[in-house]
Amino acid sequence: MKVLKFGGTSVGSPERIKGVAQLINDGEKKIVVLSAMSGTTNSLVEISDYLHKKNPEGANEVINKLERKYKQHISELYSTEEYKQKTWSLIKDIFNGIRSFTKDIFTLFEERVILAQGELMSTNMMTNYLLEQGVNVVLLPALEYMRTDKNGEPDTTYIKNKLGAQLEMHPDADLYITQGYICRNAYGEVDNLQRGGSDYSASLIGAAINASEIQIWTDIDGIHNNDPRVVDKTSPVRQLHFEEAAELAYFGAKILHPTCIQPAKFANIPVRLLNTMEPTAPGTLISNDTELGKIKAVAAKDNITAIQIKSGRMLLAYGFLRKVFEIFESYQTSIDMICTSEVGVSVSIDDTKHLNEIVNDLKKYGIVTVDHDMCIICVVGDLRWENVGFEAKALDAMREIPVRMISFGGSDYNISFLVSKEDKKRSLQSLSDHLFNND
Repeated sequence: MKVLKFGGTSVGSPERIKGVAQLINDGEKKIVVLSAMSGTTNSLVEISDYLHKKNPEGANEVINKLERKYKQHISELYSTEEYKQKTWSLIKDIFNGIRSFTKDIFTLFEERVILAQGELMSTNMMTNYLLEQGVNVVLLPALEYMRTDKNGEPDTTYIKNKLGAQLEMHPDADLYITQGYICRNAYGEVDNLQRGGSDYSASLIGAAINASEIQIWTDIDGIHNNDPRVVDKTSPVRQLHFEEAAELAYFGAKILHPTCIQPAKFANIPVRLLNTMEPTAPGTLISNDTELGKIKAVAAKDNITAIQIKSGRMLLAYGFLRKVFEIFESYQTSIDMICTSEVGVSVSIDDTKHLNEIVNDLKKYGIVTVDHDMCIICVVGDLRWENVGFEAKALDAMREIPVRMISFGGSDYNISFLVSKEDKKRSLQSLSDHLFNND
């Protein structure tokens, strides 16, 4: 059985919902994970903001506006009066539930309940539309099986058992619809998966049922070999190793959160990225298979700060690096790139919340230099050290560009360059020209 996930834009209008319904109703049994309709979660966040600020009037205005939008969607989506009434009654109850929060105390717990309503509405609307079309479909409530443990991590054993029990209750269904993003925490309260949201849900569900494939449907044709917003002549990458996809996701390819594909990777389930607007396009397949001898893609990560610590005391000293890294640890600041020499170490960070304190503490150990507005350019592919020549190609592409740091050898799939923000576009274009557009 396959697991298919559709993002907010894929179900963002009645027309799109009909398109997805047609796409999934092909006679093959599958679980379909849905996000909230695009724009809904933003409105629910706005409602929560008003309620936190004790402004029920502002909250009610946004609620009423969103409710009118859904009423319109329902009148356009269904062709029979029965299903229009049935769905509107359900959606109206959800909005009345949201309104009830304008009267009482409002905390983070209530906010999570409000944020869960978008997915509950989109899945109910899709299920009712399919039922109206005569499809044998069942709605699987994610709050019955998706749970996190006391550390906020998915409770995989619980998910597997409870989801299995849900599927056993409806063995004859052709399609199963469920919510992405939402879950319960270890205390039974409504919560959400945060990182990667619905993609993470799809990956966890796929691992729980040992799916043959997980498909992530968005409005983009797979992962591109460079950023199409910045660079001319990009093309989709047809195949990626899980590690390559994680590198690209971390370094700026916004199509996937690195965490969300971990369950699929561990369960050895391929993940396919597809485009709802072009369903016949091949997209990108992510699996544990490696395409040898190939550079796959380039990505960039903005808003990077570089910190250099120089010290004569570092020469032949042990324990120096430990002291440096403990400072970053004490301020819960993660490091992206690291380069060392006999008398210094350079690191890059993307979280500058505690930068002043970190720099202050580092000054105990050496001379500290900080460079702001930097950018990491990451080249991803088969970059094992035995694979001669690829790092030279990447370096050749960067020969006209001032490079602050280079990181190579930490992974078999990545070589990274730290450049200033103003050189980002030039770097990406040059790498594209040298690595992909030479054929």
